[in-house]
Amino acid sequence: MIADAGWHDADWEIDTLVVIGSPDDYLNPALADSKLIEWLKMIAPRVRRLVSVCTGVFLLAKAGLLEGRRVTTHWMDVERLRREYPTLTVEPDAIYVRDGSVATSAGISTGIDLALALVQEDCGRKVALSIARRMVLYLKRPGGQAQFSTQLRAQMAVEGPFASLLAWLEENANLKHSIEDLAERAAMSPRNFARIFLKEMGMTPLKYIDQIRLERAIGLLEDTVSPLGIVASESGFTSAEQLRRVFNRRMGITPIEYRERF
Repeated sequence: MIADAGWHDADWEIDTLVVIGSPDDYLNPALADSKLIEWLKMIAPRVRRLVSVCTGVFLLAKAGLLEGRRVTTHWMDVERLRREYPTLTVEPDAIYVRDGSVATSAGISTGIDLALALVQEDCGRKVALSIARRMVLYLKRPGGQAQFSTQLRAQMAVEGPFASLLAWLEENANLKHSIEDLAERAAMSPRNFARIFLKEMGMTPLKYIDQIRLERAIGLLEDTVSPLGIVASESGFTSAEQLRRVFNRRMGITPIEYRERF
């Protein structure tokens, strides 16, 4: 896009205001621009939807437009957002978050996911799918999906102390695991293993295993017509009910709703 006007020229009606992010060299001067912040405060009540991409969330927060809301941003800026705006509920893993008329996305590509979701909301799935196909994109990623899959986390840890363990877990997540068993496989004491795993991977070992199973279930829901009980069994859950509970907690919808939608 080539801009033919600046925000200070916007005297027309705005339906959806999208505030983009940028590196600190550009973001920090924008945050210090009192006229821009005041304009955001003035215009926000007049728009139907308020959206941020990546670190654009900092501008909305600086303008006081996110108080008490659930939000997300790029994983590299999550801690800064939490530190500077402690009244916000920051979702560190979500690719985008919808909270009423406000939507925030984690980064550039996830801004595309969010944009497609907004198009689908306004114009229907057929139009959004047509755009996705034209742009060679997936129309599948819901907002609750994590910024990092377990496979990507495993790649990032390839040189770390858990490289072989993570590769083994990818193949054996359907087995029953205990902290003691995993610690023994990693040649550590259970306490030390749990502490270092949390530090290296950003989540507990059992939550990591749940994430592997959830991602496997998502793939089966998207690519097969298998009943929920079989999906649960093949992805490592003890029952369809356990899958429903974990799925609803992590994704915000039921497995059947996900299959129908995606």
